[in-house]
Amino acid sequence: MSQARRLQVALVQMRCGTDVQDNLGRALAATREAAAGGAELVCLPELFRSRYFCQSEDAAHFVLAEPVPGPSTEAFAALAAELGITVVISLFERRAPGLFHNTAAVVDQRRGYLGKYRKMHIPDDPRYYEKYYFTPGDLGFRVFDIAAARLGVLVCWDQWYPEAARLTALQGAELLIYPTAIGWHPEEKARYGERQHDAWELAQRAHAVANGCYVVAINRTGFEPDPSGEGGIEFWGQSFVAAPDGRVLLRGPVDQEAILQLELDLGEIESFRIGWPFLRDRRIDAYAGITRRFADED
Repeated sequence: MSQARRLQVALVQMRCGTDVQDNLGRALAATREAAAGGAELVCLPELFRSRYFCQSEDAAHFVLAEPVPGPSTEAFAALAAELGITVVISLFERRAPGLFHNTAAVVDQRRGYLGKYRKMHIPDDPRYYEKYYFTPGDLGFRVFDIAAARLGVLVCWDQWYPEAARLTALQGAELLIYPTAIGWHPEEKARYGERQHDAWELAQRAHAVANGCYVVAINRTGFEPDPSGEGGIEFWGQSFVAAPDGRVLLRGPVDQEAILQLELDLGEIESFRIGWPFLRDRRIDAYAGITRRFADED
């Protein structure tokens, strides 16, 4: 069996306001605080530099985008080098005039900016109008090597797709990391809220089990009004870490900011995969149909 390999992970669950520089400054400060507590890997929520602007379709919000690599990756790379840590950050990427992505970047203590993942699955639902802003990712599913682990980085809506988790795990990911911005429509919360949250968490715990790896989901918290003035989203927080057997090892509060820290034993992954040999028993000869939109005769 593999020997223990320890990794201290921190999840920064934060509220996001209207001041981009304040959000960035608080994220940097929280990252510093997490490192002071022993974190080697720090993960931030989806699009933390601003409020979740995708609640409405407004061209004025494109000014929030920046190149990746760019100012934010430079700021976090400098901090990572100073503190000896790795950071996963989620950014609104300006790729070219009129071309934008929802992008996660990884910065490392030794090599600085390691690379990026562009969100592959883009939602278009009430108050989640991401298709107006983001082009689907074209870099494929990616894994990033740091000193202690192999990180698979995905983003929010990706977390509902077993194909995304599987293809990332098959590249050797030991952690699946999901920067996230998800919550309740307040007018629906009483009727659907518990079921919506449970489904979200359950889907990701299933990814941990099916792929024999850890899952790290980092959400924002707090109420953010729709820029149109009608309604808004109550982000449900509850960032969590799931073990390869699906146990929730750590879960954040609903409505408070928090820095959640946990030591993971990556050496346990092999034990879980030997006990539950899902990768061994995959019938790769029988899965051609997975590339079809739907298995109808037409």
